[in-house]
Amino acid sequence: MNRRFAFALTHVSCAVAFALAGCAQPEQRVQPGMDQQAIVAKLGPPKETYDLPNGGKRLMWPTQPMGSTTTAVDLDASGNTVGVRQVLQENEFYKAEVNMWTRNDVLVAFGRPFETAYFRRMDREVWSYRYLENNIDHMIFNFYFDPQGVLRQTQKQPDPRYDPSQRNVL
Repeated sequence: MNRRFAFALTHVSCAVAFALAGCAQPEQRVQPGMDQQAIVAKLGPPKETYDLPNGGKRLMWPTQPMGSTTTAVDLDASGNTVGVRQVLQENEFYKAEVNMWTRNDVLVAFGRPFETAYFRRMDREVWSYRYLENNIDHMIFNFYFDPQGVLRQTQKQPDPRYDPSQRNVL
């Protein structure tokens, strides 16, 4: 009986290892120097594309509105990869400069938000992005823009979709 259990456990362990090996994150599948055609062959066509100031492009693969990741691949002017990362994370959000960045800067950095809203009393438009904080907590990061489109405030909050007390409300 113990031999059968050990045999089964070994096979299950191997199957799990093989399954996890095939689950590499998109940003782990792109190598520096790859051209756009090779990237699209691995990740599929990007859902968003933005021009960068250096003549390059940023390609994005978001999982919003329900997901919490966006893979961004930066290409140089000749079309080769110079950077790849998951941009919906706290250390990326904190690069946004209040009173300096505009809507366009946020759009190019993080892609389209999963939700926008306008708060009349504040006279602010708010863009919201879902993300995982420390790969544990489901959060929302908000960017507040004035009527001229300048970033005036940021805020993070727990995602109410994952709050058990809110399940019957949403």
